[in-house]
Amino acid sequence: MNRVTAQDVAKAAGVSVATVDRVLNHRKGVSQNTISKVHSAMEELKFVRDQAAADLARGKNYRFTFIVPAGETAFFSDVRREIEDARDVGSKNRIDIQMIAVPPLSPEAVVEAIDELGDDIGDGVAIVAIESQTVRNVINRLRAQGIHVVTFISDIPNSGRERFIGIDNVAAGRVAASLLKRFVSAPSGDIAVVAGSGTLRDHVERRMGFEQVMRAECPHLNVLPWIEGEELAGVVDEKLSILLAQNPNIVGLYSLGGGTRGVIEAIEAAQSEISVVTTELSEHTREALISGVIDAVLVQDPSHEVRSAVRVLKALADDSAINESQERIRIEIFVRDNLP
Repeated sequence: MNRVTAQDVAKAAGVSVATVDRVLNHRKGVSQNTISKVHSAMEELKFVRDQAAADLARGKNYRFTFIVPAGETAFFSDVRREIEDARDVGSKNRIDIQMIAVPPLSPEAVVEAIDELGDDIGDGVAIVAIESQTVRNVINRLRAQGIHVVTFISDIPNSGRERFIGIDNVAAGRVAASLLKRFVSAPSGDIAVVAGSGTLRDHVERRMGFEQVMRAECPHLNVLPWIEGEELAGVVDEKLSILLAQNPNIVGLYSLGGGTRGVIEAIEAAQSEISVVTTELSEHTREALISGVIDAVLVQDPSHEVRSAVRVLKALADDSAINESQERIRIEIFVRDNLP
């Protein structure tokens, strides 16, 4: 079957190809009656626009900026690598992607990076958000300038950002709790929680979902105040080692983000027999899954998240529809039996 073209739509609607082009690109000077005719013809013919070809024909270029944390975590190393890969692919479609890596957990560094870019920031920005008024203000300022903004992996919803690209973090916390409920066989005990920082909404939301399930379904288990490891393995190792030495009643642990290698090292050193659910599928977590130190790992796909951010920013820049099912980021669960 031949592909439906703009010429086919124009013929069916009884208008010129130039008019179809104006409707597709939301240009002024077209009556509502004509717009309706064109849309009806598109629907009848099941017309699907080749946006890449259209952009190429018009010589349209895009520039998108990713602002992401630097640092040692395996997950953000993967994110930065995926952005580099997206840059190579995007250049073939007239999409210029630039990445700014800033010190982790620093709102000031995010704002400074945006200020230094000035007009070079481009058409849209994807930001790994930190819960901070200064970050909220700079997002609102970008939107006031007509620059599209999405938050990426960690959200700041009470801002002018247009979309969040990432998993449902409350659901991720609930899944972790459901897994630990099944893994822990002790009649009672304490559950340790390791986080990166309370300034990251994804960590706060995971903790919220985790406690919802634990309090409702596991009254025999006591969730301890979380350890903030600043997403640094050494800090996590030190703080968790002290906690494990001081509390022999810990029967389970949820590491909800950052510093996972420190979790593994602390548990191995303490020779603790506890059930563990964590995040980040790295060389260290793979080995820990195989050895039994970790029971399960919850994973979000950084490749999908980066590609989704580019697609959503482009759709916002084009004022075109977003395929919601394509942009839904899913939570994956890995145990040692289904490691990829």
